[in-house]
Amino acid sequence: MDIMGMLSHGAEHFIGVFQAGGQIFVSFVTGILPTLIVLLTAVYAVIELVGEQRIHGLARVAASNFITRYSLLPLLAVFFLTNPMAYTFGVFLDEKHKPAFYDSAVSFSHPVTGLFPHANSAELFVYLGVAHGIQQLKLPLGPLAIRYFLAGLVVILIRGIVTERITYFLARRQNVNLG
Repeated sequence: MDIMGMLSHGAEHFIGVFQAGGQIFVSFVTGILPTLIVLLTAVYAVIELVGEQRIHGLARVAASNFITRYSLLPLLAVFFLTNPMAYTFGVFLDEKHKPAFYDSAVSFSHPVTGLFPHANSAELFVYLGVAHGIQQLKLPLGPLAIRYFLAGLVVILIRGIVTERITYFLARRQNVNLG
């Protein structure tokens, strides 16, 4: 192949990458984006109907013990505020609990995507990749999404408890008073 043929071939493949990206973008615009927009609108409507102060009150109750602090509170935060605003729910916690809450909340950003894609749309690409493989096997996506969600709740609880213990250990070791 001569140099002109190689350049022409390279140019075709170069533009082909962008054409494929454009096709994927169009599939998102006609597929998942409208779903995400409607889902976000519904969540904001629920917040308005229930009341922001009630949501905050529920967050305070969820922060009261270690089980709900590292399971229910991150779930509420990621569902209602989405990533990255979910981490602001740490405001309801004492300083000593904030590192563990952050660890739990950030760890829940992926498992929640199968059931609630609005919560972390950036992670949706990972989930959709796995889901595509499941669909090619002619298996339903519902059980996968539920398993991700439930496994995520168990993992964030464990991570929260472990991170809390590590925080206490390091604070004692460095003579830091956590209050």
